[in-house]
Formats: sequence, structure tokens, C-alpha cells
Amino acid sequence: MKTYLPKINLEDRKWYVVDAQDAVLGRLATQVANVLRGKNKPIYTPHLDAGDFVVVINADKVRVSGKKETDKIFTSYSGYVGGHHKKTVAQIREKHADRLISHAVKGMVPKNRLGRKMLTKLKVYSGSDHPHSAQKPIPLEIKHN
Repeated sequence: MKTYLPKINLEDRKWYVVDAQDAVLGRLATQVANVLRGKNKPIYTPHLDAGDFVVVINADKVRVSGKKETDKIFTSYSGYVGGHHKKTVAQIREKHADRLISHAVKGMVPKNRLGRKMLTKLKVYSGSDHPHSAQKPIPLEIKHN
């Protein structure tokens, strides 16, 4: 029996719109990562990019559970002396709310060239307006538990 490899047609990619208002960050990121990888399709293959485009709106209104708003710390290091920076979720939400979702989804896709290619299909916006309305987006329902 031969192994079936799906033909990935780039024109068949759909556009999903996700409203992040009152959605829990981790649960939202999991469902977005699954759509980006193509796990919601029957032709899913781990080593091929069969995923769809995802537009996330209202990223500034996403929820985090527990005391993560003040206690969770994101660290970065520039490589220079004194270049170690620590920021809380509240500080990141103030300046760049879209990076919260991008960072969470980035941790859920493969850490290789394929994962970087998948992340180019993720578009995150802080407000409710986005420039991708011409692509006939499909709303993706996120379960709020």
C-alpha cells in the first residue's frame, strides 16, 4: 500500500476571523494554532503546510486566568550588558496587545522553517478593524469556558 500525500493547493486556503474579546488566551491560542497547522482538515500532514489564514481581532480584550496579569513575567535579553528586560502581561497589553496572542501561538507551532512559514498566516489586530475584509472571512467560534 502506498502512502497518500495530499496535494496542497494554495488557492484553497480559507480566511478565518476570530474575535478574542473575553476569550482565555491559552485556549484561543490552541485553536488558532490548530487552524494554522491545518489540523482541522482531513488532509492534515505534519510535514506539510495545509493550514489556513487566521485574523484575530480585539486582541487587547483577551483574558488571562488567575493572577497572570501581574505575576506572569516575559523576559528578553538583547545580548548586551544590562540588556535583560522583564515585562508583565499588563505592561505588554498597554503597548503591544497583539504580541500576547502572537507569542502564545508561536509556542504552539513547530520550531523550524515550517513553523515560521505558518506564523506568516497569522494576522493579529488590537481593535475590531482589519484590512483583510476582501478575502470573505469565515468566523471561527471560540468556546468561552
